[in-house]
Parts: sequence; C-alpha cells; structure tokens
Amino acid sequence: KQQLFHVNPGLVHYFVTVHVCLQDISRKRHDKDLLELHSAIEAHFIQRKKDEEELISLVNRIEKRRAERAEQQRIRAELEKKRQTRLAEERERKEMEDARKRLDEDAKKKKALTNMTQQYCGVQQRLDGKKGVKKQTEREKKKKILAERRKPLNIEHLNEEKLREKANELWQWLLSLEAEKFELTEKLKRQKYDDSLKVVVTLYLKFYT
Repeated sequence: KQQLFHVNPGLVHYFVTVHVCLQDISRKRHDKDLLELHSAIEAHFIQRKKDEEELISLVNRIEKRRAERAEQQRIRAELEKKRQTRLAEERERKEMEDARKRLDEDAKKKKALTNMTQQYCGVQQRLDGKKGVKKQTEREKKKKILAERRKPLNIEHLNEEKLREKANELWQWLLSLEAEKFELTEKLKRQKYDDSLKVVVTLYLKFYT
C-alpha cells in the first residue's frame, strides 16, 4: 500500500511547472487582451473626438458659407435697388427733358405761327390794296365792255314774230353772260386761293426750313 501512493517528485515538479507556465500564459494573454481593449477604446475616443472636430468644422464652414451667401445676396439686392433707383431717376430726368423740349418746340412753333400770321396779314393787306386798285381798274373795263355790248333795241318797227326772235336772241345773250360771269367768278376764287396758298407756303418754308 505504501508503494501504491508513492509520488514521483520529478513528475510533481513537472506538473507544477506546466501549471505555472499556463497561468503565466493566461495572464499575459489577459494582459494583452486588456491592453488591446484599452488601445481600441482610446482609438475609438480619439476617432470620435476627431469626427466631432470635423463635424464642428463642417458646421462652421456651412454657417460661414451661409453667412457669405446672405451677405452677397444683401449686397446684390442693395446694388439692384441702387440700379433701379438710378434708372428711375434717369427716366424721370429724360421725361422732364423731353417735356421741356416739347414746351420749347411748342413755344417756337407758336411764335413762328404768330409771326407767320402777322406777315400773312400784312401781305394780305398789301394784296387787298393792290386788288382794290385792280378791282377798280377791272370795274372800269367792265363798264367799258358793257357800254360796248349795250346796243339799242330798235324794236319799234318789228312785228310779233320778229319780236319773239329778238326776245329769244336777248335771252340766249343773257344766258351767255351768266355763264361768262360764273366762269369769271370761279376763276377769281381760284386765283385768291392760289395767292393765299403761295403766301402760306412761302412763310412755312421761311420759318421751318
């Protein structure tokens, strides 16, 4: 029985050495795993901090660009407002200038028309004066022509048939005189119109050319 429970000291030492080595390996593996875990956690927080910094930087850049765009829009709106104001002022100034020019032109036209009317009246008075003399001369000519045309009837010795022929002759002569009078009247009207038109055209060319 004592031989059965005898333990070899070398074998015990071997098993003890193996157990110690296994514990050391386990401890080193545990320490390595713990170190890797700490490194991973530290790397995670470092990356998270970096990501947060990048996110903050991105937000800042976005806000900065937004502020820059708002400023640019404000400047463009202000420039556009100034441009519209300048255009409105230019339009108003141009309208006032055009109105002033129209008033000046109207005043010049009225003055020219007044001068033309005065000169026309003066010319018309001179023409009327000349026509008065001319009418008097023409009246004398008419009297002379009528005196020449006026003939004695000499109807005392005529019978009824001859009197009818004489009356018909006088009637035809009267009709020819009326036709001649009408032609002369129309000719005189046309001459007056032509004279007035010549005066107006002459004065118009004088003041507007």
